[in-house]
This record gives sequence, C-alpha cells and structure tokens, in this order.
Amino acid sequence: MPAQSPSPYGRHASVAAFAATAYPAEVTDMTEARKPPAFLFDLDGTLVDSVYQHVVAWREALKRSGIDLSVWRIHRRIGMSGGLLVQALLSETGVDLRPEEVEVLQSRHAELYAEQLHSIDALPGASELLAHLTEAGVPWIIATSGRSRGAQPMLAKLGLAEGTPMVTRDEVRWAKPDPDLFLAAAERIGVDPANAMVVGDSSWDILAARRAGALGVGLQSGGYGRDELERAGAFRVYEDPAGMLRHLHELGVRT
Repeated sequence: MPAQSPSPYGRHASVAAFAATAYPAEVTDMTEARKPPAFLFDLDGTLVDSVYQHVVAWREALKRSGIDLSVWRIHRRIGMSGGLLVQALLSETGVDLRPEEVEVLQSRHAELYAEQLHSIDALPGASELLAHLTEAGVPWIIATSGRSRGAQPMLAKLGLAEGTPMVTRDEVRWAKPDPDLFLAAAERIGVDPANAMVVGDSSWDILAARRAGALGVGLQSGGYGRDELERAGAFRVYEDPAGMLRHLHELGVRT
C-alpha cells in the first residue's frame, strides 16, 4: 500500500486541536450561549380574536358604498393592508371607486371596527405565551397591518403595557404581503430576520415572512386551515397561541 501522508497536526493531535486549527473560534466554542429565535407576531387573529369584527366592519362599510359582498370573500383578504384589500375586492366586483371614495371607505371601516372593540378578547394562551417568552429572555414584537388607532387598544386586551414594542401600518410604506412590517419589526428589536420567526394566522403573513427571509409559523385562530398555511410556506402550524406555547420546543425555544 502507498504510504499515507503524515497529518500536519501530528499522530496524536486531538480532535479539539484539529478543530481549533481548521475552524473559526466561534464555530468550535460549543459552550457559547446560542441566541434564541426572535418572534414577530401578527396581531389580529394571531394574538387577539378580532378577525370577524374586521370582516363585519368591512362588509358594512362596503354596503354603505353600494358594494354588497359575501362575508367569506372579505375574510379571504383579511391580513392584507386596508388599501390592498379594497383594491382586491373591487377587482372582483368590477366596481371602480375614486381615490377619495376609497379613503372614505377605509375611514368607515375604522369607525365601524372601533364600535366593536368591546367584543374583542385575547386568544387562548396569547398573554401566557408572551409572558413565557419574556421570562425566557426570547425577543418578540408585534407587527400588524392595522393602524395604530385600532391596534393600541389591543395591548390592554393582552395585559401589555402601552410601551410594548409594536410596528403598525402607519410606520411602513407597504403592508402585507410585502415584507416591510416584519423587516421594520426585526430592526426595531435588533434582530436579523433570518434568526426570526413570523407568527401569523393568514397566508399573507406567511408570504410576507418568506419575503422577509424569516420562517413562518401559522395559527389557525384566524380562520385559515392548516393546509392553506402549509402551502403558503408555514414551518409549523398550531391551533392558537396556547397550542404554540405547548410546543415551543419545536421552534427551538429552550427554557
């Protein structure tokens, strides 16, 4: 047999010595604490049970503008920005509204939704999930395509303080399915989107997550089915925040 070339690390070089020479220190320091994944949470249908209040408000606002649409058609668009939702619904009906009429429509929706705030509650396990992540030192933030006017009152529903980190539609140029909300949210809490997971209840959340370079976690609490969320690219799907809390180990959260 031909003689083997001598190892440059010597016959008795340890695996650790080889690794220290061959790889950067940050790779071989296995004792270094790994950063937990960060979570970027959608709000409506993900943390608070408000999807159907939005649907009812949009349906009434559309009716007052002379557009009669079935509830299910509106529900399929919840999660988009208000402007894109209106554009999508109008394209289905063939109705053409002037820009000022669209503004009136969106304002009516906001007013009608505000009238239903008393009927909205936190979803099962939502407050407990956020409290658990906080206690475990896991970064998280809320990123919603809703305006601040409708989103801020939801903090109290979740038992959160007014200063809780949150990015709303008012702060970005484009809302879902564009990635702007989640990119801004990741920047707000100082994390790389690649080390973050977007938690949302609609295919628009998951699509925006993919475009932001983050993993998507789907919740069925907004009315979308498991298959829809998985087809959109969700890494894991749970029934609601309580289900996600029970399975945090699947998402790499160690306590």
